[in-house]
Amino acid sequence: MFEKILVANRGEIAVRIIRACKELNVRTVAVYSEIDANSMHVQLADEAICIGKAASSESYLRIDRIISAAEIADVDAIHPGYGFLSENAHFADVCENCNIRFIGPSSRAMNLLEDKAVSRALAKKAGVPIPPGSEGIVENEQIALATAKKIGYPVMIKAVAGGGGRGMRVAHNDISLVKGFHTARTEAEKAFGNSGVYIEKFIENPHHIEFQILGDNRGNIIHLGERDCSIQRRNQKVVEESPSPLLEHKFKDLRKKMGKAAVRIAELAHYTNAGTVEFIVDDKGNFYFLEVNKRIQVEHPITEEVTGIDLVKQQIMIAMGEPLRISQNDVQFKGHAIECRINAEDPFNDFRPSPGRIEMYYAPGGRGVRVDSHAYAGYTIPPTYDSMIGKLITYGKDRRDAMDKMSRALGEYMITGIKTTIPFEQAILQDPNFRRGVYSTNFIEQLLGGARRELIEEKA
Repeated sequence: MFEKILVANRGEIAVRIIRACKELNVRTVAVYSEIDANSMHVQLADEAICIGKAASSESYLRIDRIISAAEIADVDAIHPGYGFLSENAHFADVCENCNIRFIGPSSRAMNLLEDKAVSRALAKKAGVPIPPGSEGIVENEQIALATAKKIGYPVMIKAVAGGGGRGMRVAHNDISLVKGFHTARTEAEKAFGNSGVYIEKFIENPHHIEFQILGDNRGNIIHLGERDCSIQRRNQKVVEESPSPLLEHKFKDLRKKMGKAAVRIAELAHYTNAGTVEFIVDDKGNFYFLEVNKRIQVEHPITEEVTGIDLVKQQIMIAMGEPLRISQNDVQFKGHAIECRINAEDPFNDFRPSPGRIEMYYAPGGRGVRVDSHAYAGYTIPPTYDSMIGKLITYGKDRRDAMDKMSRALGEYMITGIKTTIPFEQAILQDPNFRRGVYSTNFIEQLLGGARRELIEEKA
């Protein structure tokens, strides 16, 4: 067993990793920026080292400072969490060269899957359907226009190194394509240091469904079922659930096909540790590969709830060189789980970020309710980082049970001093279409339209 692990992240995911380490009797080292000195992960870790100023570029993205902290603290391994350096192959390489175990996939696998255009080629080789699109990076607007003409509008412009909705634009004609092409490139360069984009056919009214995978260092790879992440705003996930209502009730045969497809892609990439293979599914039951997320996902708790498998502990054991002690036949799915991301945003003012001091904080509880958060009364949410302050997860014997618990828990969740997305998520849980499991990625756009928005604001 590792004796000490450095957590190269902040917020709720850092707290989540520290908790898993404590249960494994592994000591932890937190790194933090100056503005995060009073953050929960700093207080819970066995040791804490300041690595720079508030800006991510001066702290959580500084490989040299993180490695220095790891060497000073004499750690065995580094867990990157999600975001920041979690999918940075160079960081994984540096860790390996410094004899520090990186808790994630190998740098080789990350390099292979880093470029989304390359990932598409890998999926094609695996015999997994991909949306029609460019063969690789689109270098200029003339090629972009020619590609769009070939595959037909609407099209999606996507950053090859993207994530979280950044560097993505939908185009319905030549004018919006040219504008979106340059905007996506600029946004991608600022967010990822890579301006490369590619183009693919935009599937209208799609369902965003992803499969959790685990792979050890001996070639064993399994999937842990799917998560439906179709409730999104500007390509940012808001509510996730497992299993997917679409696969559960409309296309039951897809679960096995998509699960096998996810494993095939991972096998070709020689993937190790935890990862997620993302797909889109159209209304006719056709599915297409999107990308591989080479890290633990924000929404991993719902998979843990329906499988009973602790994914972060599995990550640590795999990084130690332990073989998977779970076969595909061992994975059993039971019940239903839903996750709501609690963000410090004003949902009725275009989701404007709402940093500031939390005056009162009361987290819901009771059977089947889980809260993953780093927030507490008196904590000041900095304006520097992502606005997510926690995740509310409910588990029930079936979907209705999980929804009823989520509605109750959202009503109990009390946070004052800042605006949060809680009232908006309460509206989602009460929406008739959501209750019936009939939704796609344009659900929120429709929910915020016209009279329905006025009704939601009135109730809030």
